[in-house]
Amino acid sequence: MILSEPQLSLLRILVKTFIQNSGWGNSARPDCLRAWAGEVDWECVTTVETDVAGHLAASPAGLDGRARKLLLQLFDAAVAAADPAKVLPQHLPPKPAGRCVVVGAGKAAASMAEAVEAAWADVAISGCVVAPYGYGKACTRVRVLEGGHPVPDENSVKAAREILSAVKGLGKDDLVLALISGGGSAAMCLPAEGLTLADKQAANRLLLASGLDIRTMNAARRRLSAIKGGRLAAAAAPARVVTLAISDIPGDNPSAIASGPTAPNEDGALDLSHVVQRLGSALPAPVARLLLDPGPPVVLSNADPVRLVATAASSLEAAAVLARGHGVEPILLGDDLEGEAAELGRAMARQVAATTGPVVLISGGETTVTVGNGPAGQGGRNTEFLLALAGELAGNAHVWALAADTDGEDGANLGAAGAIYTPDTLARARAAGLDARDALQRHDSGAFFDALGDLVRTGPTFTNVNDFRAILVLPTPLGQAIQE
Repeated sequence: MILSEPQLSLLRILVKTFIQNSGWGNSARPDCLRAWAGEVDWECVTTVETDVAGHLAASPAGLDGRARKLLLQLFDAAVAAADPAKVLPQHLPPKPAGRCVVVGAGKAAASMAEAVEAAWADVAISGCVVAPYGYGKACTRVRVLEGGHPVPDENSVKAAREILSAVKGLGKDDLVLALISGGGSAAMCLPAEGLTLADKQAANRLLLASGLDIRTMNAARRRLSAIKGGRLAAAAAPARVVTLAISDIPGDNPSAIASGPTAPNEDGALDLSHVVQRLGSALPAPVARLLLDPGPPVVLSNADPVRLVATAASSLEAAAVLARGHGVEPILLGDDLEGEAAELGRAMARQVAATTGPVVLISGGETTVTVGNGPAGQGGRNTEFLLALAGELAGNAHVWALAADTDGEDGANLGAAGAIYTPDTLARARAAGLDARDALQRHDSGAFFDALGDLVRTGPTFTNVNDFRAILVLPTPLGQAIQE
């Protein structure tokens, strides 16, 4: 009998799983494994299927659900460790003698304002924060606005002007509490003198598609802004400015979080000529001129050092603690992994091949996807990482993985934070008529995992500590790997 491709795909994954987790050597494999060539002795396969079914019932069948559950729990733990309601109150300064103005920008801005209101119920608070669309929350004393992201829009400009206005005219006994998080660079946008919003939008789109690292992109954004690079804090003088930040930046440089509106601009004198060259002739001329001219430094005398209330490192450690509780040893690879998403996925797969479980490789950071000039599908950096990982692992029966953005949005316009990879991802894709290699080349990884039902959808998390990746490597016998 000749099998159809869907039948072959199912049989291959069953047989491969059984062989890899049984005592068979190559010489002991039954003749019915001619199924790999498309022919099968059904009587023999029935015997094999019976054995496989028993083996899976004892371990991998139930394990797939348990492995998925553990990966999702690790991700949830990472996000919870950056929940403003849990981590912000202990970082608040003493209550001010004068007025308290709350300002802020980013995906966590509204939830941070909510936490401040709850902690300082007896303080007369006013002010305004802006979050990207979908990340706003209703507060009682702080006005919450929403603006464009990842490309700023008119509402981003209106919000920036209102925030800047809120901090002017204050005295030395007054306090400005700045709540800063990732996503604020676009949501709060005030073009530098000589630039229009259209100039900023064009520059942002070019930066996002450039493949440049996040530090360089934010250095460019600061130079094009009238509110970033410490300029918001300078406008609040002589009032004291205390900044509480949730970091989505590898290395946690305060000047890079939302382009540092209240932090000293450490990259103020950075040479950005290579950025102008890379972005090419599509870059508006006024933007190019500003990128090449650092301008005078911004002097800050009224701003405290930025207080980091949550970071990627603290979130990764929270996930590691949970993993140990389930009998899986965590290996922390760092919170600052960068580079092309696909290249990192392949590199991680090679590392996994030399790893013996039960372990989980946990990492953070922010990769990039260089789209180029060709058409691009629906693909975020985390799903692209996973699809490249899948291609390199080629159905390794011991590996599950999750990659997702802690803000709940991977950038594929699919409403997903990321996705999950399983040992049978490629087999299920072939059975469904999906071409993994083609999807990767077209940057269509989000649609690929969506078709398999493996996207991770959380909705907005109201925080942001960058990407979270967990690669679970389980041993034989598989069924004994995870402790409930």
